[in-house]
Amino acid sequence: MHEHEFEPVPGLPERLPPGERLLWQGSPEWRGIARRVFHLDLLAVYFAGLVAWAGLDAARAGGIDALVPAVIVPLTLSLGALAMLAMLAHLTARSAVYSITSRRVVLRIGVVLSVTFNIPFRRIASADLKRFRDGSGDLALTLGRDDHIGYLHLWPHARPWRLGRPQPALRSLSDVEGVASILSRAMMAADPSVAISAEPRDARGLDAASASLAGAR
Repeated sequence: MHEHEFEPVPGLPERLPPGERLLWQGSPEWRGIARRVFHLDLLAVYFAGLVAWAGLDAARAGGIDALVPAVIVPLTLSLGALAMLAMLAHLTARSAVYSITSRRVVLRIGVVLSVTFNIPFRRIASADLKRFRDGSGDLALTLGRDDHIGYLHLWPHARPWRLGRPQPALRSLSDVEGVASILSRAMMAADPSVAISAEPRDARGLDAASASLAGAR
């Protein structure tokens, strides 16, 4: 992990050594971060319910004339909170750069303090792809048993709810299957003994598919 203020190559803490090539580079899609990290859509429904309750309660007590004054404050606060979360999601996505080279995966993340995680292929035990209804998805990396990165150091660029054994994740990728294909080919090229397998599955009723890239090491 490196803290840095200057990047000789955008998204990378240093220039790639001879023989190593940059294969792909991208950032999360901010709308996916807003929905699946900050749960903006669920919060919008919740706030709408609070505003509606305040309005109905005021209308019952003071008539229709009391409705508008009663909802102004909760509506303003709700819209302000949603706008702040949307901005945070945008900053989270804009500040993150994911890179795949011919030898490693690099995550440069952080809104205020930027940090970079270099993950060589030899440290990746497997990778799991999860696709959502809109075609975007996450690509989570399972590290070897001897490797550990704190969940809070990674968040939100980590597989949700894997607290005991955190998994770095490339979140909300617009072309997650294409990125997974690039990663699988790079891992096989770096180590021909890597075995690639794919097994579609549904997760909690979502229209999702998962694939695993398992390394026989």
